[in-house]
Amino acid sequence: SVVGYPKDVIGLKLLGRPYVVGDEAFEMRSYLDLRYPLQDGVLSEISDRDIEVARHLLTHVVKSAEPGANDEICAVIGVPARASGANKALLLKMAQEVVHTALVVSEPFMVGYGLDKLNNTIIVDIGAGTTDICALKGTVPGPEDQVTLTKAGNYLDERLQNAILERHPELQMNTNVACAVKEQFSFVGAPGEAATFEFRAAGKPVRYDVTESVKIACEALMPDIIESIEILLRSFQPEYQATVLQNIVFAGGGSRIRGLAAYVKDKLRPFGNADVTCV
Repeated sequence: SVVGYPKDVIGLKLLGRPYVVGDEAFEMRSYLDLRYPLQDGVLSEISDRDIEVARHLLTHVVKSAEPGANDEICAVIGVPARASGANKALLLKMAQEVVHTALVVSEPFMVGYGLDKLNNTIIVDIGAGTTDICALKGTVPGPEDQVTLTKAGNYLDERLQNAILERHPELQMNTNVACAVKEQFSFVGAPGEAATFEFRAAGKPVRYDVTESVKIACEALMPDIIESIEILLRSFQPEYQATVLQNIVFAGGGSRIRGLAAYVKDKLRPFGNADVTCV
């Protein structure tokens, strides 16, 4: 979630509007000041400026829904599983300035609700800023049923950038390039194909096989996720644990990592036969 503002009058002329949101902002980043109001899934700061940026983001989302003049606008806003009460309250207050009714719930709970999996299920939501893991037991999950990890998509980008530069220090690399490599080739376990990508070195195109770097970066996410799943699995009553193993769901952008379901199933083998789904 990104909002871009012109850096100067030239940028304002090129943009032709006060701000732009999402992919369009990212594509125009050379002449925009990019702000990430919900960088880790919650308001990044509590200044008036950051609240204004978040308001612009939410206003854009509402307009994209094309509501009618007399429509009542309702918003359900997902936040990290362990977001603080103060941050939830601030986000809710800001949202109520833009919509008629707003509700703030944890992101993995939203996934479970949407899939109609609200009991004996573990949801793992791998986003950009956080990985949120939630044990659903037929009730609204409490703090003890949820885990938030700061290793997620952005962490993977940084880890991948460093891994590639360690092997090829001559490359012109940043997290945008690393993200492009990740989105094309991310995998855990055995590689399905060679991760061969065209980079730039001293302004010239060069092509390298970075399969091992991609594997190292992607698998760096997994130990904390597996450990959290194991902890939440043990929190269920023993007679339900075998059922829970059949209902492990991965969501978010990170669920597109190739080989993820098989990798997690193998790591959970000591607990029984797991059924892992990526949505």
